[in-house]
Amino acid sequence: MQRGFIAFFGTDDLEATHEFYANLLALTLVIDQGTCRIYRAPGGGFIGFCEHLEVCRAERAPILTFVTDAVDEVYEKLVRSGVKTASEPRFNEKYGIYHCFAEDPQGYTVEIQRFERDQDARHFER
Repeated sequence: MQRGFIAFFGTDDLEATHEFYANLLALTLVIDQGTCRIYRAPGGGFIGFCEHLEVCRAERAPILTFVTDAVDEVYEKLVRSGVKTASEPRFNEKYGIYHCFAEDPQGYTVEIQRFERDQDARHFER
C-alpha cells in the first residue's frame, strides 16, 4: 500500500539548509516546491524541509542520522566547511557504532555513523 516515506522538518533558512544537505552531505534534491524542498535519503526514503513548519528541537532531539562507511571523510568535510561539531568521530561500545555529531543550520543534531556489528551493518548494505 505505501509507496515511500518522507520525514518533514521546519526551517527558517531554506538556502542554508539546502547548502548543508545538498552540498555538504550530497543528498539529491528531488522536489523543489519553493518553500519546501525534498531530498532523497541514502538507502531509501526522503527528508524534507519546509519554511512553513516550525523548527522543533530540544537539546539533541531530533537526531537525523546518516549511515555511511566514510564517517571520517564526512566529518572532515563538515569541519572544513565551518559546521559546528560536538566531537571527533569515536567508537560507541554500547551501540556498536562509529560516529560523530554535527549541527545543521537550524540547530538540528545530525549524526554521521557506521555500524560496526555485522548483524546491524547488514541492514544498510547495498
